[in-house]
Amino acid sequence: MNFETYPFEKLNQLLENVTPNSDYSALSLTIGEPQFETPAFILDALNDASSLLNKYPKTAGEAELREGMLTYNKERFGLTLTHAQIIPTFGTREVLFNFPQFLLHDVKDPVMVFPNPFYQIYEGAAKACRAEVIYLNLHETNHFQPVINEESLSRADFVILNSPNNPTSSVMCMEDLKRWVELALKHDFVLLNDECYADLYLDEPLPSLLNASIEVGNESFKNVLVINSISKRSSAPGLRSGFIAGDAEILKEYMVYRTYVGCASPLPLQHAAAAAWADQEHVDGFRAKYKKNFEVAKEVLGVDAPEATFYIWLKVKDEIDFTVKLFKEYNLKVIPGSFLGREGEGQGYVRLALVYEAEKTREALERIQLALEQ
Repeated sequence: MNFETYPFEKLNQLLENVTPNSDYSALSLTIGEPQFETPAFILDALNDASSLLNKYPKTAGEAELREGMLTYNKERFGLTLTHAQIIPTFGTREVLFNFPQFLLHDVKDPVMVFPNPFYQIYEGAAKACRAEVIYLNLHETNHFQPVINEESLSRADFVILNSPNNPTSSVMCMEDLKRWVELALKHDFVLLNDECYADLYLDEPLPSLLNASIEVGNESFKNVLVINSISKRSSAPGLRSGFIAGDAEILKEYMVYRTYVGCASPLPLQHAAAAAWADQEHVDGFRAKYKKNFEVAKEVLGVDAPEATFYIWLKVKDEIDFTVKLFKEYNLKVIPGSFLGREGEGQGYVRLALVYEAEKTREALERIQLALEQ
């Protein structure tokens, strides 16, 4: 299927023969993995359920977990979902990879549409489906917003949006989300928004695509789905807890498919995830940390904070040369934007993941500023 090498492996290959400056301690702003302690109440819930390892988990997820996710959607987005409208998943990476294969398995010449640059699982899923890909190119001239002509959309079977966006940190407004729902209904394609960064807003809470669906009168969420993950919001990527929610008719058949996939979450993880999903207060502390990091970035690099995520999409002259230079001279790793895009998108940018405490973030950004000044 000719799967593309993953970005982090490309980075390893790029830096394989480069010796970093040992005068600096090693730092990495590459992976979007929060480096904060997981809240104690989540760890306590995990410990309390450790004896349940002697039981098989249900593919559909335990009632406790589903209720926690329903509570989250109600309190965070004001959405009153039913059990038929949500499926717990083993994180979101697996669902992003296998859901397109489920959806498009009997489509003769499938067409997938997704942003470019992108989270590489989108591309991997398209290759697994042998789907034609139409890119929603994100660049400075369109303010990193997904734009496409309707003629192309008329051919689409499955469209993935990603707002808040990885890697560019762009955010779609409610009006744009509503427009995409209307297009999904008009052209009869399935529309999914990857909302894994929806809780990492800096100031005002951001809407879900499901909110937009209701706003245009599509209260049954026909053709509309979202995914979300606990990893970023709760600093708990090891829990591998996510969900897919929306169109109950699609999810009913997808649930049957999932019984064959074998990716049910272990019961202790489900118990801990249920506690995390149902609690909103602990996320405020993490948002405050990311907001502080962006204040540091403004002070050190002069860049404005985005509306959401913990990424900076930093414009540089040559992203490959800059990445090598940072590692060689300052022992700091970043991801070249071109590793995250195709057809030239991402060139001239590096992605910085501000996932440390403010002091370590400042140290990393000061090294970047030194490299920029040379």
